[in-house]
Amino acid sequence: MTQVAKPVTEATKPRLLFFYKSNDGKARRVEGYLAQVLQRRQNHETFVIHRVDVDQRPDLVARFEIEATPSFVVVNAKQIQGRLERPRNAMEIQSLLTPWLRR
Repeated sequence: MTQVAKPVTEATKPRLLFFYKSNDGKARRVEGYLAQVLQRRQNHETFVIHRVDVDQRPDLVARFEIEATPSFVVVNAKQIQGRLERPRNAMEIQSLLTPWLRR
């Protein structure tokens, strides 16, 4: 019996939560690093990206136990699959996201 692959939809894509402070210049730089990582091998559609302003959503900051900004959390199948706080460069972000990126 062969299994049919399930189509990838918004509901089945991993979620990438980006926690930031709106007045933080480092957060803008980190967003640039993220764009660079996703642009390689055309990974823009790999994740559903949610940008979370920590001042607007303290409930999510507490729920995901965010201690520093900017931070990334990867949620897949309703479970936290990865976390990165205060990335310093694109390589750190790529390392976090490698399991989901096209090769």
